[in-house]
Amino acid sequence: MNYFNTHTHQFSNQADVLELVNQYPQEFDASIPNYSIGIHPLFINKNRLESDFQILEEKLALPECLALGECGLDKRSETPFEEQQYVFEKQLVLAEKYRKPVVIHCVAAFQELIQSKKKLNITVPIIIHGFSKKNELAKQLIEAGFYFSFGKNLLRNPELESVFKNIPNYRIFLETDTIDEGIQEVYALAAKYKNISVKELQEIVNKNYNAVFESKTNL
Repeated sequence: MNYFNTHTHQFSNQADVLELVNQYPQEFDASIPNYSIGIHPLFINKNRLESDFQILEEKLALPECLALGECGLDKRSETPFEEQQYVFEKQLVLAEKYRKPVVIHCVAAFQELIQSKKKLNITVPIIIHGFSKKNELAKQLIEAGFYFSFGKNLLRNPELESVFKNIPNYRIFLETDTIDEGIQEVYALAAKYKNISVKELQEIVNKNYNAVFESKTNL
């Protein structure tokens, strides 16, 4: 594969793109070949948590499930934060059990995110999708062992260039999330910001994929 899309909500089925398609337990589509699955902090439903976690466990055990997520913490959610933390940390424990990396949604709760990772001694890779914050926070997250996925905000916010350039190459991934642009456009801008060719960037991301997702075959 030439491109890896770390987080998308739409399966485009392009021959040269490996897509990690986001899925939710109650809306699972078995026709999607590679996916992540998780309970999003905006969509926590106490009445179905038991069945959600049952579905999560079933899917995490399958090879086509490449990661857990998106899940995380969101202080703008109407769900009480303590409840979010309970659901999130329970998912982290499952990721550790099944040795699957985690795709993170985080809004205004990065310190709590770092604390949860440390408290639970999580050793599987954790990727913060759609990263859009400042260099100071990025440095903290790098030191705490997190990976970063860039997409929409990289295309929309020129000020993010300096942050992206300062992220070590071995910690970066790229995504489209819900934007109309293709992953190829994200790679093109990311390569420009890193002052390397798209081919060189592809090699970097492929290497990161094989390290994080423990792929038995190279992209």
